[in-house]
Parts: sequence; C-alpha cells; structure tokens
Amino acid sequence: MLTKRIIPCLDIKDGRTVKGTNFINLRDAGDPVELAAEYAAQGADELVFLDITATVEDRKTLLDLVSRVAHTINIPFCVGGGIGTVHDVSKLLNAGADKISINSSAVRNPEVISEMAREFGSQCIVVAIDTRNVDGTDIVHTHGGRKPTELKTIEWAREVENLGAGELLLTSMDADGTKNGFANQLTAIISGNAGIPVIASGGAGSKEHFYDVFTEGRADAGLAASIFHFREIGIPELKNFLIEKGIPIRY
Repeated sequence: MLTKRIIPCLDIKDGRTVKGTNFINLRDAGDPVELAAEYAAQGADELVFLDITATVEDRKTLLDLVSRVAHTINIPFCVGGGIGTVHDVSKLLNAGADKISINSSAVRNPEVISEMAREFGSQCIVVAIDTRNVDGTDIVHTHGGRKPTELKTIEWAREVENLGAGELLLTSMDADGTKNGFANQLTAIISGNAGIPVIASGGAGSKEHFYDVFTEGRADAGLAASIFHFREIGIPELKNFLIEKGIPIRY
C-alpha cells in the first residue's frame, strides 16, 4: 500500500478562510497565511487552497495571497479557483504554487486539461470533481457547487484522466461539512478505476473516518477543513492514530 497523505484545505472567500456545510452557510475560520504555517508545522503532507468564489465572480485567483501562503510553507501547495488558461497556471506557479486544481474550466473546455498537462506536466494538473447525488445518479457540479451539469461523475473521472490529469480531487457535496464520514462507496469506485491518485474530500469528522476512506474508500489522500481549522483533531494526533492502525503515513 502506497503512503497515504493528510491534506488540510483552505477555502478562501474575501481573503479569509471559510467553511460551510454542503457548500453553503459559510463561517469564518481564520487567516489563511497563519493557518497554512500552522499546518505545515504540524506535519501536513500538502496544502490545498481553493478560492471558492473566483469562478462565480468571474475573476482570477488571489495571486498576492497565494504568494504569501507559498512563502510561509515548505510542503506541496495546490491552488484552485478561477483558473481557465495556460497563462493562469503560469502565473500561479510563478507565485509559488506547486500544482493547480481546475473544475469549471475543465467541464467547459475539456481540452484545456490536455493543454495544461502538455505545458506543465500531468503531475501539476489536478482536476477537482464536485459531485452530488441527483435522483440516484452522481452528477458533476461546477461554479463552487452551484451549477449541476449533465456529466456523470464516474464517467467524467475516467475522461479527465485520459485527457492528462495527474490527480483527482473528489468532493462529495452531500457529505461536505456534515462530519458523518467520506463518501467511501463512490470514492472506492473511482479509485478502483483510476490509474492516478485520488484525494477524497467532504465529510471528515473523526480519525476513524480517515481510516475508513483509506481502506474502504481506497483513497490516496484524505482532505479536510473544519476539523483542522477549529482544532477538533490535530494532524500529529491523526497520523499517530493511523500509524497504529497500520496505515502507511508520512511522518
């Protein structure tokens, strides 16, 4: 079993870290630069930064804030939100990002995945999939979860890998913020079909939930926000728990 990763996520709105439930009812969770430094010091394996209103507000990601976070941490750093072109990616990488995450732009123009992968390498391109179950079918959503598409989640995951994505960030909108556990069944299907790493997101509420998503869900990484932001679980504590359970973790 490959080493599993623990990834805190900074959802950014108006320059602040926020967290909601099912993508709504956002509340302030702190200063992103301070939180990033804290997570790096605690032993987080990576950090994800998502400017969650950039696409909705039709603007680019907050470059200055990205740069400030990047200069504060020494772990891999993935940035998403409002990224639509190769030029956007170049600016973010120059600001200090190691990877970028795209969702809405990939749905709008799937070929942009291949363009970005050719220019910067697949290892740099993460495709985020925000998914919600609609009448029994898992459907891809865009624009920060606001717009349903006609794409079926499992088929879309396979397509973006074929187009050159190097990693998938799968967020269950149904589980998001509920702290009832990750969407392990869907995650397992996508992980089982994928030849690239899958990051599971949405629903973490306990240490056991990470164990479940790494075993039942077959995820390569577990991403969470509120349990870290509000200090419900510390990253060292979580890693010790998983190591004791036999999960290979970077330490």
